[in-house]
Amino acid sequence: MKITAAVLERGGIEKDFEAAEALAVRQLDLDAPGPGEVLIRVAAAGVCHSDLSVINGTRPRPVPMVLGHEASGHVEAVGDGVTDLAPGDHVVCIFAPGCGSCTPCAEGRPALCTRAARHHGVGELMTGHRRLSMDGRPVHHHVGVSAFATHAVLARPSLVKVEADIPPHISALFSCAMLTGAGAVFNTARVMPGSKVAVVGLGGVGLSAILGAAAAGAGEIVAIDPFPAKREAALAMGATHAVAADDDTVAAVRDLTGGGVDVALELAGSVRALETAYDVTCRGGTTVTAGLPHPDARMSLNALKLVAEERSLKGSYIGSCVPQRDLPRMFALHALGRLPVEKMLTHRLKLDQINLAMDQLDRGKAIRQVIEFD
Repeated sequence: MKITAAVLERGGIEKDFEAAEALAVRQLDLDAPGPGEVLIRVAAAGVCHSDLSVINGTRPRPVPMVLGHEASGHVEAVGDGVTDLAPGDHVVCIFAPGCGSCTPCAEGRPALCTRAARHHGVGELMTGHRRLSMDGRPVHHHVGVSAFATHAVLARPSLVKVEADIPPHISALFSCAMLTGAGAVFNTARVMPGSKVAVVGLGGVGLSAILGAAAAGAGEIVAIDPFPAKREAALAMGATHAVAADDDTVAAVRDLTGGGVDVALELAGSVRALETAYDVTCRGGTTVTAGLPHPDARMSLNALKLVAEERSLKGSYIGSCVPQRDLPRMFALHALGRLPVEKMLTHRLKLDQINLAMDQLDRGKAIRQVIEFD
């Protein structure tokens, strides 16, 4: 079938994405779903910094590629062997699915699935296939999703059925931002009621962590970011303090919290932000990073403090979530008003505005934007 999609044809574009036409809206061919695969009509796709990182070369990927990994849609057809989804079902896309049989999956850590990592790294679906092409040439899938398109074929594990009564432009934001940010709070950091928490980096994932920390009952929540508008947004979503990201950040947070926070979460994808998160954590505290810096980035830390102060430094990929378990729980919290993810939605755009969306994201003029197709 013919579809319309935003294609990245060359990487290493560092800024001015609209002027550079970084993503080209093209007509592509999409094959029917094979065994274990599902065809969806995309309803909404969130614009995430991880997409921007592929464009600017921070996260190198093979090209040409259709980007977009945070999305919702409706099932149109299923391949052989898929019996638990049917046309019309509302689904969200998962960029880190589990095969269910490798060692990480058996340990309940599907985000670390070795099979998904192997196939997604080379632009394939988890089934090992590519279903996109342009002028007879294969086009790569982005982490098994490729949702900046009118339609997509995904492996069945890359989808979770939505039973909740929630509109697609909102459910899409749960598939990456909320799973990663709130998941890091709930699953990786295991924030306890009354805890002191800091969040460094207030994009969509960082603000999801703010919402998650508030839902978890944190006593103090310190929001840290260089942009005043993002700090104001964090205060509106449950942060108790907001601090600018500058040379005085660590001292300010330690003064506000009486010596540092119990948990600091770095969600900016920056080594400096990670070092800040580590430095604002108290003795015995935990620093969690879910940001994705350049593969060559390195951080320095005081190794003595790691031992003498019993610090913990932990990585968190897609919030250490099991999406089939965690998404229904998060939807339930949303229905109760405790995860109001819609508060961080700043723009609703169309596919031909995708490069504008990237510029707005890069310049700090947007928090979460969605590309809508319905």
